[in-house]
Amino acid sequence: MTRSEKVQIIAELETEFKASEAIVVCNYKGLSTKKLEVLRNNAKENEVRVQIIKNTLANIALKKANKEGLELKDTNIFIWGKDQLSVSKIASKFEDDNELFEIKAALIEDQIADLAKVKALAKMPSRNELLAMLLQVWNAPLQNFVIGLNALKAKKESEG
Repeated sequence: MTRSEKVQIIAELETEFKASEAIVVCNYKGLSTKKLEVLRNNAKENEVRVQIIKNTLANIALKKANKEGLELKDTNIFIWGKDQLSVSKIASKFEDDNELFEIKAALIEDQIADLAKVKALAKMPSRNELLAMLLQVWNAPLQNFVIGLNALKAKKESEG
């Protein structure tokens, strides 16, 4: 890899890391390419990026993006995106399904996070699920009122 290619990769990673709310670093050693492809496809559906990056390049890009504190050792695969819940869910689910895959560390909202926080975020409902729950709660009184009106109408028609 030439120096200009490295500079270009660092610049791309820097912009993506700046825009991301969560960056999860995982160990993927021993996983087949087929299994990693499953992870990539799942991430792509949720607008999350997955990439194997050299530690030196990742460290430089993270420093330039003002996201420091991760200690990078051995082989790492990076998972990042704008939605911290999606990133956490993808990493956590893949770790549960594959024993060779391990979450090492995470940066969530520019703070170092441990495995417990990533797992907790993975269990939370997504924004769309929360909106659906809220709409159900708002809609329930109106539905009950309409059901009551229909029952009253049926009762009046049966009496008259």
